[in-house]
Amino acid sequence: MPGARIAVGDRVTLRTVETEDVPFLQRAGANPEIRYPLGNPLRTRADFDLDEDDDTDRFLVCLDDESGPGGADGDDLRRIGEVTADNVGYRRPELGYWLVPEVHRQGYGREAVGLVVDHCFRSYDRPAVGAGAFEHNDASRALLESLGFVEEGRRRQFMFVDGAYRDMVQYGLLRSEWNGE
Repeated sequence: MPGARIAVGDRVTLRTVETEDVPFLQRAGANPEIRYPLGNPLRTRADFDLDEDDDTDRFLVCLDDESGPGGADGDDLRRIGEVTADNVGYRRPELGYWLVPEVHRQGYGREAVGLVVDHCFRSYDRPAVGAGAFEHNDASRALLESLGFVEEGRRRQFMFVDGAYRDMVQYGLLRSEWNGE
């Protein structure tokens, strides 16, 4: 059974992450086409504790059925990615996101991240949300900028990726700048 619907957009639904979603989420950690592990240890199913970090909101990005998002029973659920909001209870939420390669460049990421930004501003009394993208990841940077995120800084030679040290560009979006697209 799929997790509860948290938000419904025009084409995607955000759902809670449940135990049966763990194999799908593990796929991202082991496949560099989807996401680089970037210092996060690979985890077995036994290691994957969904309740381990109460300071992170996890959302499964889904296409529910042929007629659009939010099917009543979720039988035709198609998992396409994940969006997380880290540090929600402590300081400015920091977003992270990934989608399976077969749905890249179709606008699903922008819609899903926008729904999570809405969630963060509705659920937490924080003045801003943040996100980071590698300098060479033009698609991720364009997604953030299309939602109104502004470049706030850069971590130079932050991490070794694809044979070179890469800069991490830090972005922020103030509550007062969000228009709830």
